[in-house]
Amino acid sequence: MANLVHSAEHVVLLHGLARSSTSMNKMEQALTAEGYIVHNLDYPSRSEAIEAIAHKLRPEIVSRTTDADRVHFVTHSMGGIIVREVQKTEAIQNIGRVVMLSPPNNGSEVVDRIGHLSPFKWLNGPAGQQLGTDPDGFVQHLGPVDFELAVITGDRSINWILSTMIPGKDDGKVSLESAKVEGMSAYKVIHATHPFIMRNKEAIAATKAFLKSGSLTEK
Repeated sequence: MANLVHSAEHVVLLHGLARSSTSMNKMEQALTAEGYIVHNLDYPSRSEAIEAIAHKLRPEIVSRTTDADRVHFVTHSMGGIIVREVQKTEAIQNIGRVVMLSPPNNGSEVVDRIGHLSPFKWLNGPAGQQLGTDPDGFVQHLGPVDFELAVITGDRSINWILSTMIPGKDDGKVSLESAKVEGMSAYKVIHATHPFIMRNKEAIAATKAFLKSGSLTEK
């Protein structure tokens, strides 16, 4: 029955910075089991700026979802910023619901502190340089979201060194406050870390609930 319900609804998965589609495999399996047509995409997160990544990804997203009534997104970390850039510059008109997992919607103080260092630049590339918290920075100019959005973020860290750079509670990369964005319709904090939140059972359950009903809890 799930396949009949969701067959015209596609879900695009976008991994985070310096990761790959493999990191989203567990989420892909869970959503496929719900009957969605799932597209777990790879993109060159380390070699190009966010604008270029979004510009190149949009045609692929459109071509893969031509028969979709609605196109939902589930993103990890910088993947959420890419969706915001796409919707700001050349919006996908049949966008459905979006779930962002640990998104740096207002940047990360980690980038402020160590983004200038060569190892950081090598690992994270030009896109990583754009994820600081400067008021005139890239993410700060993306503006409020105008689509149905749930933000799920974590309050556990496996990198205490990076956490010392971040004010308040964080997931090792992004603070709870920085994950928020104006216009979001739901927000949830779970006991998860930044690198692994997309594999967290509670995150997956909340994602399924939101895509189905617009609520982070199953109705």
